[in-house]
Amino acid sequence: MNATSLATYSTALILVAFPLFAQEPENPTFASNAQNTTLPRRPAPEGMVWIPGGEFSMGSDGKCDGKFSCSPATVADSVPIHPVHVDGFWMDATPVTNAEFEKFVKATGYITIAERTPTKEEFPMAPPESLVPGSIVFTPTSRPVPLNNHYRWWRYQFGANWRHPEGPQTHLEGKENYPVVQIAYPDAVAYAKWAGKRLPTEAEWEFAARGGLSGKLYPWGDEFKPGGEFVANTYQGQFPVEDTGEDGFVGIAPVKSFPSNGYGLYEMAGNVWQWCSDWYRPDYFQKLSQEGSVSRNPQGPASPFDPAEPSEKKRVHKGGSFLCNEQYCTRYIVGTRGKGEVNTGSNHLGFRCVQAP
Repeated sequence: MNATSLATYSTALILVAFPLFAQEPENPTFASNAQNTTLPRRPAPEGMVWIPGGEFSMGSDGKCDGKFSCSPATVADSVPIHPVHVDGFWMDATPVTNAEFEKFVKATGYITIAERTPTKEEFPMAPPESLVPGSIVFTPTSRPVPLNNHYRWWRYQFGANWRHPEGPQTHLEGKENYPVVQIAYPDAVAYAKWAGKRLPTEAEWEFAARGGLSGKLYPWGDEFKPGGEFVANTYQGQFPVEDTGEDGFVGIAPVKSFPSNGYGLYEMAGNVWQWCSDWYRPDYFQKLSQEGSVSRNPQGPASPFDPAEPSEKKRVHKGGSFLCNEQYCTRYIVGTRGKGEVNTGSNHLGFRCVQAP
C-alpha cells in the first residue's frame, strides 16, 4: 500500500450516510438471550475464555433513546434487530498483543502488508517515489475542523507498520502488552492460522461482546460511565484536536486496563477496532431479517459492497477504538459496525481470534 491508497481508504471511524433502505424497515425489539448450556469438551486454551453461544438479538434498534450521542450514520447499517444463533467457541480474552504477534513473526518470518514495498502493478498511477512501505496514521489537527472530511486527521506515513505504529520514530519498547496494530486482514488471518485459530464471524463477535446481556448499549450495560467511572478507552476532549486522556490514556492502552465483560473478555468496546471474517455489506442485517427465521452461525454475505466506495473490498470491523467519541463516532455501541479495506491497516486497528470447542 502507498500514499495514493489514502484516497480510497475508508477508516472504520467513517460511515458515509446513504439511503440504505427503500423504506423504513420494521424493527423488532431485543429478546432475551437463550444461552447454550453445553460445556466445553476440554480445558481452556491459554489466554482464551469459553463463549457458550446461543440465540440472541443481533444489531441495533436504530436509536439511543437519549442515553448517549448516536447519529443515524452510526446505526444505518446496523438495523434491523434480527435473531441469530451461534454455537459455542473459545475466544481470546484480549486483542492479540505486540508480544504475541512478535512470537508469530519470529517463528515464521512473516512480513505484514504495511512492511511490503508496493508494486507498480498494484498502483499504476502512483509516482515511483510514492512506492514506499507504510500505512495510515491518525494525526491530531492544530485547531478545530469540520468533521465531514477525515483526510484532515488521517495521513499515509512512510515506515508505519506494526513495529512502528506511527512511523519510523516510534517503537514498541515497553508496549509488549499493548494490542498489535497496523494489521491488515491477511496479516490477521496468517497469525490466526499459525496459532491454530481463526478470526471470529461478526455474529460470534457480537454475541461475545454482549457478555450475556441483551439489548444493552455497551458490553457492560446502558450507562457509558457507570458510577461515574470510565470502563473503556475512548476519546475525551475536542476531536480531532486533543485527547485529554480523562480515562487514563491518551491514545492506545495496554490490554486489561479496564474491567472485562460478563464472559471475561477485555476491550470489546474502545481501544482498537477488531477484524471479523465477514465481508461488509450495509444491507446484510436487513437480508437476514427478511428470511424470517433464526440465522444459525451466519458467515456474512457472499461478496462485499460499500456504496461509498464500490470498488473496495471490505471486511467488518467491530468494537470502536480510542478515537471514538460522542462528537464523531459512537460505534463502541455494541450492536453497531465498522468496515475496512482488507489490505489497509491503521494505528487503531487490531484483532483477536477464536477457536472451535
